[in-house]
Amino acid sequence: MMNPYLQVAIGGAIGSVARLGMYRAMPPGGLPLATFAVNVAGSLVMGLLAALLAVRGGAWAPLLLTGVLGGFTTFSAFSLDAVTLWERGQGGLAVLYVAGSVILSLAAVLIGLTIGRGIFA
Repeated sequence: MMNPYLQVAIGGAIGSVARLGMYRAMPPGGLPLATFAVNVAGSLVMGLLAALLAVRGGAWAPLLLTGVLGGFTTFSAFSLDAVTLWERGQGGLAVLYVAGSVILSLAAVLIGLTIGRGIFA
């Protein structure tokens, strides 16, 4: 079997190129449709592949899940983690994870922009 780090590297390249293709294929507009489409499609494929690999064995998980889908969208991994917590009966933790991830990530972007604009402007 191929080294998992190599799988992730190859898969990441494939996923990143696919994301660029989606961005180029989608018309620009008010709503970031490409990001929306990538996140939803990546989450759908993440669910399908996670179910398949759970039954068939996860030897290709580094390539497909972490690599391709991680390069395509990290939102898919976030979505799988949240649903996994929910399915394990940890609903409160799942809600905290989702809310915390969204709120803290948005805050981190704002902080990064503020710092970056102060340094690089």
